[in-house]
Amino acid sequence: MNLSATSLDDLSDRIAAVRDEHRERLPGGADGRAPVHTVHVPADRFAASAPADFGAEALRLLNTHTPGDGSFGAAFGLDPEVAGRVRERVAAKLAAEPLEDVRVDFGDGYGVRPDAEEDAHAARVVEAVAAAYEVKGLPHYWGLRVKSFADGGHDRAMRTLDGFLTALRDRLGRLPGGFTITLPNVIAAEHVALFTEYLDRLETALGLPAGILRFEIQLETPESLFDGEGRVTAPALVRAAAGRLTGAHFGASGYATALGLPPDEQRLDHPSCDFARHVMQAGFAGSGVRLSDGATDIVPRDDGAGEVNAVWAAHAAHVRHSLRHGFHQGWDLHPAHLPSRYAVVYGHHLTGVDDVIGRVRAWRERTGGGAEPAAIRSLTDRLRRAVDCGALDESDVPPLP
Repeated sequence: MNLSATSLDDLSDRIAAVRDEHRERLPGGADGRAPVHTVHVPADRFAASAPADFGAEALRLLNTHTPGDGSFGAAFGLDPEVAGRVRERVAAKLAAEPLEDVRVDFGDGYGVRPDAEEDAHAARVVEAVAAAYEVKGLPHYWGLRVKSFADGGHDRAMRTLDGFLTALRDRLGRLPGGFTITLPNVIAAEHVALFTEYLDRLETALGLPAGILRFEIQLETPESLFDGEGRVTAPALVRAAAGRLTGAHFGASGYATALGLPPDEQRLDHPSCDFARHVMQAGFAGSGVRLSDGATDIVPRDDGAGEVNAVWAAHAAHVRHSLRHGFHQGWDLHPAHLPSRYAVVYGHHLTGVDDVIGRVRAWRERTGGGAEPAAIRSLTDRLRRAVDCGALDESDVPPLP
């Protein structure tokens, strides 16, 4: 060597500093279980039994319109080799854990009401959440969607959240785990910073541990993806949240409307929406923020086979489209969305799963484990998601991180 090790010490230190800064800014994937959906229930319709009611209605629709493996596979476009196994798993899921994540909606799905009416609904939701918690009936993740800071709803949003959390603290003496707030229609990092400051103050006033109030944001317009200088907003949104941001959800309907797409083209799988999703993926990559797709806006108008199967076909196609683009979570709005959500997700995980398990096991037997290369990490991530959502049992797969 022409240069001694000591003569390179300053470069080594600076290289390490760049690496450490990168790791701090982009820590990697999100921690904890990843839900496959978020179900939105308007606040005036939410009850303690809502998760079980969704599951019971979804299971009724499943058994009515797909009583056998053949009809089930045909309804959701599944390979006949996995249709029976998927149907069995989906039925068990609907009976045991129909909702993985629920938001009690005080936003667009609820609308603008007089203050006294929204206050009363917030108080009723407190009692419903407390009753569900006491019988272990809350989903793994749950929370509220408040009104947007972008359209004049900020005072009402803060009033609802404060009143809800104050009453829930007084009712239960604690905040049940898995609580997440959804802040819709984020158009500027400054709004995220202000919401974060509000949560700081609210935690102090309520005597809650610092940082316990976490939130997700909805990106629904072009300005939510790009700032006024044309820069991708995601890094600034993450910084503004100061460690509280858990998810970013794509609002396909609002985005398509903002672009001026005609009504019959305002759909989740429109190419313009694909572009937005890819911007989100690149912008939030490595930040630890989970990404979620939006909703299929059609629901059955009646229980007729033609109506239900048409909704299932459209929703299944959208879920499949999301999965192809790397979005493993989406929104569901109606019990009829649950069978198609789980059927497609489970079919995705179970198709070719024996090969995935074999490759992971072979790699571990050959290397003894250790740091996984990207290809193996992608496979173990797939297996972890399959176990978390119920497509596979833990005993079916090699030990997972």
